[in-house]
Amino acid sequence: MRRIAVVNMKGGVGKTTTAVQIASGLAARGARVLLVDTDPQGNAGHMLGISSPLTIHDLMMGTATVNDVVVRQARTNLDIIAATPAAFSLETQLAGTVQRETLLERRLRGITGVDLMVFDTSPAMSLLTYNALLCANELIVPVGMDTMALAGARQTLDGVNEIRSLWPGRPLSLVAVVPTAVNTQTHASRATIEALAADAEMAPALFTRGIRQCIDLTYAAAAHQTIWEYAPASRAADDYSALLDRLEANEGADKSRAVTARTESTSHW
Repeated sequence: MRRIAVVNMKGGVGKTTTAVQIASGLAARGARVLLVDTDPQGNAGHMLGISSPLTIHDLMMGTATVNDVVVRQARTNLDIIAATPAAFSLETQLAGTVQRETLLERRLRGITGVDLMVFDTSPAMSLLTYNALLCANELIVPVGMDTMALAGARQTLDGVNEIRSLWPGRPLSLVAVVPTAVNTQTHASRATIEALAADAEMAPALFTRGIRQCIDLTYAAAAHQTIWEYAPASRAADDYSALLDRLEANEGADKSRAVTARTESTSHW
């Protein structure tokens, strides 16, 4: 199953906005999507106008099953596991748990009716962030147009590389580095995108056009709507649609490579 984590150690770079638009956009295109909020601030559920008495905290603690905590049909084809500030206590409550960094993956094994998962994460390498990264197999890094967001992206990938070294059997590929709140008329945007393009690790995954500045994203969040529900003709909707096209193209290429690999592995017989 495809599992996408949206992550950056810097806050305010559009992680939740990107996670929600990707999840809802792919759901609107026919995929059955589960959006998992692993940020105790709980903004993903808030953006969609969703709340639940059972959340990621209950799932991680084992006091509820995955089918108990999933809010079905938050949108057509889109389910969600919400979060609340109760999740801040998980670091302490799970301190003695064996293999607690992979607990979320084990808790999610019972989920049915899902084609792919999208994980929204907090701006910290917390226990829940580790769990999201070790559950995911693909990584999207939104980057705001300032030097601190760029530094956060670099720190994020350093952390991901550490995870890869500690858990070498777990695939986690960088599929998109997404500039957000882009205004190419400003030096800050141009300089940040140039710096991303010069980074050897991030450049191959750079979504060069980025997500342009668009006030409709703010209004959509306030209205508890996706960008396609609130302003389907906006430039943000256009940019996120282009990002979805890229993600779908990547998936198709991955499937093609997998088929080729299977064919080659059996051809000598």
